[in-house]
Amino acid sequence: MKATSKKEKAIELLKEMDIFKPYIQGFRESDKVCFFENYGDFWIDQEPELYAKMKELEKKYSCLVYAVTHEFTPFGECYSFLIVTNYPEEWDDLVISEGGRHTAFAYVWNKDDDWSSEFGSVMVQSFGGGIKRIA
Repeated sequence: MKATSKKEKAIELLKEMDIFKPYIQGFRESDKVCFFENYGDFWIDQEPELYAKMKELEKKYSCLVYAVTHEFTPFGECYSFLIVTNYPEEWDDLVISEGGRHTAFAYVWNKDDDWSSEFGSVMVQSFGGGIKRIA
């Protein structure tokens, strides 16, 4: 099935990453986005600052955030917003999967150093219905 909307593509990618079905259902039915910390998951609207950042990115770049990971790195506290772009011609390359690992297109927000925030690819590992950024 070929995705015809950003939301349909996001659901396809969540399934490809083997995200826990109730979270996919929450996204499908209520536009609820999960953020993941060490494979554990939370609804993003439980964190007002993070939810506001997601909405800001979606508006500014006409994209759709479908999942977020949170990590503490040597270069700062980072949130990786996995996105579906506004350009369907890019969608086939948004996620490349091999085994339980997925290279995904994302906007990485470095909360400690906003100037270091950027678009790019991140690698996430699927496990137990959640994901964790590993590179």
